[in-house]
Amino acid sequence: MGLKAEDKRKFIEFMLEAQALRFGDFTTKSGRRTPYFINTANYRMGAQIAALGSFYASLVHEECSGAFDAMFGPAYKGIPLVTVTSAALAREHGIDKPFFFNRKEAKDHGEGGTLVGYQPKEGDRVIIIEDVITAGTAVRETVPLLTAAGAKAENMFISVDRCEVGRDGERTAVREVFETFGICVHALITVRDIYDYLNAHGEDPALLGAMRAYMDKYCRFDMSDAE
Repeated sequence: MGLKAEDKRKFIEFMLEAQALRFGDFTTKSGRRTPYFINTANYRMGAQIAALGSFYASLVHEECSGAFDAMFGPAYKGIPLVTVTSAALAREHGIDKPFFFNRKEAKDHGEGGTLVGYQPKEGDRVIIIEDVITAGTAVRETVPLLTAAGAKAENMFISVDRCEVGRDGERTAVREVFETFGICVHALITVRDIYDYLNAHGEDPALLGAMRAYMDKYCRFDMSDAE
C-alpha cells in the first residue's frame, strides 16, 4: 500500500521547500559520501510540523487504520513526530490513540522512570514513529523498553527509506529491522521515489548520474522492503 504517487510528490516538494531534503556533496555518519541529505531538524515552523504530522497520519491510517493500542516516539526526534502524528490522526481520521516517548536517562524523582506519557501495559500493540533509519540504533534501544512493559512493536513509520545496506552489507536496514524484531517498516517515500521525481522534472544530468551511482553502490531494492 503506502502513499499514492501524488501524495509522494507532494511530500518530496514539501521536503524541498523546508530544505529538509538537499542535494550536493555530503558525508553521512557512516562515512559514505552521498549526493543527497535529509535533515528533519529543518522543520522549524508550526505549519511545517503540522503538515508533517498529516503526512505521517495518512500513512498510519493507510497501513494500520486503528489496529494498534499506542504510539511511541524514540528520543529525541521521534518525540515531536509522535506528538503531531497522534494529533493529526485524531483530527483528520478520527483515530484517537495514546502516545508516549522515552527519556535518554531515567528520572529518579517525581513520577520517575524512563517512559513519559502513556504507560504501556501487557499485550499492547505499539507503533513507532521515527524520522529515518540508518543503522537501526533507535529500534535496538526501543524494543527492550517496550518488551519490559509487556508491549510489542509491530509497525514502524519513517519519512524516508534510504534503501541502503545495513550492518551486514547485504540487507537494508529496513529488512534487518523486520528480520531481527519482526517490525514492518513503512516509509512515506524511498530514495527511488526521490530519483524518479528528479528524473521526471528534468534535473541536472550530473545530479541524476550521482544519484544513480550512489544507489548502485549502496542501495538494495527488494519488493519485500515495502511490506
